[in-house]
Amino acid sequence: MKAKLVLENGVVFEGTSFGAQAESTGEVVFNTSLTGYQEILTDPSYAGQIVTMTHPHIGNYGINPDDLESVKPQVAGFVVKEYFDAYSNFRATGSLGEWLKEHGIPGIEGVDTRMLTKIIRTSGAMRAVISSSDLDDQRLLAKARSSQAMEGWDLTKVVTTGKPYRWEDVDRTPFALAPLATRKTNGKRWNVVVFDYGVKRNILRRLTSYGCSLTVVPSSYTAEQVLEMEPDGIFLSNGPGDPAAVRYAIENLKRLIGKKPLFGICLGHQLLALALGGKTFKLKFGHRGANHPVKNLLTGEIEITSQNHGFAVDPASLDASIEVTHVNLNDQTNEGLRHRELPLFSVQYHPEASPGPHDSDYLFARFVEMMEREGAPIARPLR
Repeated sequence: MKAKLVLENGVVFEGTSFGAQAESTGEVVFNTSLTGYQEILTDPSYAGQIVTMTHPHIGNYGINPDDLESVKPQVAGFVVKEYFDAYSNFRATGSLGEWLKEHGIPGIEGVDTRMLTKIIRTSGAMRAVISSSDLDDQRLLAKARSSQAMEGWDLTKVVTTGKPYRWEDVDRTPFALAPLATRKTNGKRWNVVVFDYGVKRNILRRLTSYGCSLTVVPSSYTAEQVLEMEPDGIFLSNGPGDPAAVRYAIENLKRLIGKKPLFGICLGHQLLALALGGKTFKLKFGHRGANHPVKNLLTGEIEITSQNHGFAVDPASLDASIEVTHVNLNDQTNEGLRHRELPLFSVQYHPEASPGPHDSDYLFARFVEMMEREGAPIARPLR
């Protein structure tokens, strides 16, 4: 079935529909990863976005239940050059197209994704619409232009959990990361509260492998509710949308700073910076891919990182109490910070995604070391 992708600047792409026969609007962005489309599609940080893959062949290894980063695909739509329905993978349980159809997510193939990516790089990420039902260019353009802009959009309330829950999953991460991490726990369990702004499952797995006993709470949970749980540390998760729009989270973090060790990733990094008095800004087309070089300014080492964000922290807005710890080597944007006196730090990239694959895993160990310095944990046997 014929489908169209129409950008708010008036550019029209024609292709073939796969996935759900539906219409959807969102901010169109591109990801440069060669593999990992299932993890990308289920990452809650992509809520409200139409994702374009720059790799031309997508779908060839199907879908499996172990690689989900959340309970369902979170994207608004999916754009590829060439979709493969005949998957080949011993782990696969179904095709990408059928899975998207099951969840009501539209896809379009046959698009010149190279041209689309160059448009986004030149003009910036923009609103768009995918449709296989309405193929009128002018009506689709009007729909794209009237859709919600990403700036000012609080999407954490869309993807966060509805109520607190205990994370009981076991670490299934390959490459022997779990044994490496388990040796660092010294047989202790750390009571950690996780703010769910759109948390990825592998973050929870990595924290668990480092001896953390996790309670995941909604993004709107108050500082007082969290402190009543007497955590050893607090984790601030990744998530979608404009960080400056999540005012309730920023206010809660202001009341938690200095009370407990804090560790933030991606949106959690941005929210922590805002709570510390900093500012964020929207990047032209964002960072989305699995091979972004980041320099650790504390060690001088270069980390190969996985990234997914459309906003960044302005380091010039941070006061002298905040130290910039990491910088993106592609565009020199901020990738990490820590407080010079208080127990808190955060990074913009995703250490749990393991593109290096071990380059950034030390951050989870740093969080545990911070909790250990701040106070002895409640004795809990490893399970």
